[in-house]
Amino acid sequence: MGKFFNVTAVCRPQQHYMVDITEKLEQIKAMVDQGQYFTMNCARQYGKTTTLKLLEKFLKDDYLVISLDFQGLSSEDFQDETSFVKALSDMILKKIKSYGDSDVPKNVEENLREFTKEGKARVRLASLFQSFSDWCGQAKKPIVLMIDEVDSASNNQVFLDFLAQLRFYYIERDESPAFQSVILASVYDIKNLKQKFVGAGEHQTNSPWNIAADFLVDMSFSPKEIAGMLAEYEEEHKAGMEVQKIAELIYDYTSGYPVLVSRICKLIDEKLSGTENFPDKRGAWTKVGVLEAVKILMAEKNPLFESLVGKVLAQSSLRELLYAVLFVGKKIPYNPLNESIGSAQMFGFIKNEDGSVAISNRIFETMLYDVFLSEEALGSEIYNSALKDKNQFVKNGRLNMRRVLEKFVVHFHDLYGERQERFYEEDGRRYFLLYLKPIINGVGNYYIEAQTRDLRRTDVIVDYRGEQFVIELKIWHGEEYNARGEAQLSEYLDYYHLGKGYMISFNFNQKKEIGVHEIAVGDKLLVEAVV
Repeated sequence: MGKFFNVTAVCRPQQHYMVDITEKLEQIKAMVDQGQYFTMNCARQYGKTTTLKLLEKFLKDDYLVISLDFQGLSSEDFQDETSFVKALSDMILKKIKSYGDSDVPKNVEENLREFTKEGKARVRLASLFQSFSDWCGQAKKPIVLMIDEVDSASNNQVFLDFLAQLRFYYIERDESPAFQSVILASVYDIKNLKQKFVGAGEHQTNSPWNIAADFLVDMSFSPKEIAGMLAEYEEEHKAGMEVQKIAELIYDYTSGYPVLVSRICKLIDEKLSGTENFPDKRGAWTKVGVLEAVKILMAEKNPLFESLVGKVLAQSSLRELLYAVLFVGKKIPYNPLNESIGSAQMFGFIKNEDGSVAISNRIFETMLYDVFLSEEALGSEIYNSALKDKNQFVKNGRLNMRRVLEKFVVHFHDLYGERQERFYEEDGRRYFLLYLKPIINGVGNYYIEAQTRDLRRTDVIVDYRGEQFVIELKIWHGEEYNARGEAQLSEYLDYYHLGKGYMISFNFNQKKEIGVHEIAVGDKLLVEAVV
């Protein structure tokens, strides 16, 4: 069986098409060489486990690696110190079966076996760490400890005690042998365990993991790295794809979020190729194929989306932050010490973009828009108006965007024409997206162009059956400002290689003339709606 794109569990180079992460491994190894202890904390399905597996092999020539996974421990194993030491010792004993005879000193192995014996009244963490120290002192190579899925342990006091022992030996390693490096992998930042604890004790909320170095390795995939993976696929399948172009397009939608990259590729390869619209791989690995794969992805109910939506629904402060960025266009300064911002970044919702909070990628942005909009869709008058008119907007498979704007102006004026300016400023763009959603739902996609999202201007990009539409939403601030907006939209159309663009101006002037008209700007045609 040939290779395939994998989106579950660990990726293996011999089985799966994978991004070459050698440069990332080299950066991590440099931290290990320096003797740093750190946490590889990334959002869900960001390739942490795969990276650790590859890192273990990458380090083996220079280090003895003890690689553990705390998913193998049960809640009972964290009941008390003795239970934890027994479970951890047993896990290590199973691991060392694959080691060479000289890798584990006899006295260390005997101690570990002694710790696991039934009937032991009490086994202390200090005894386990003394054995670790003995092992580090006698080993032929420096020892690196790697633990995956530490989130499963971090809501336990015994785990904090475990971290405290690591910290103690780290500080005292000039006097007592200790691990060369310790790497913990998790979603939660172990330096800020208070977000995982229920309870008010200060001893619980202050983490002893303050020895950890900052982990600055970018775990997302760059367009170059995605292109490398696609080039391997192209070499085997001769799909005739424009590798660099497709890689950049996938990156545009995912910002390199590993599982999203792989999922889009998997959908193109396994779900689209060979269908009526994409009879072969050559037709599937195109811009139209990528857009179709994104549409399928957005309609999926997958564990990542479910997890993210659950976080939004459970945390009101997180919800308020994301809503302000998406609908209000508010520029929020990036400050990781702010709890809501820290949580949003930790879960993968946002990133730091030039000192401001920005949604991580187009797919997450659209997912969040859909979550917020779906909550009010059925009770929304503007949504129901579009639903009733839906059949008017598509002819011969093509979306008539001018007609969409014409009907939106009519319905918006009828429903909300008497509202105050503040209503328009905060809700105008939301109401257009509510109107647009039932029209393109199931066939097209939309996203918001991050570079233009602010309090005054937002560009919505609509993909419908391979055709793109750029719609600028803006608040009216006079003729001069409007003219600048028209010029900016014209320039923006050049980027998308389009000759026609669309504009919706929310105008508070009582003497305004609502309706839709066309404006020629250079060689571009702009269809402008005034509401």
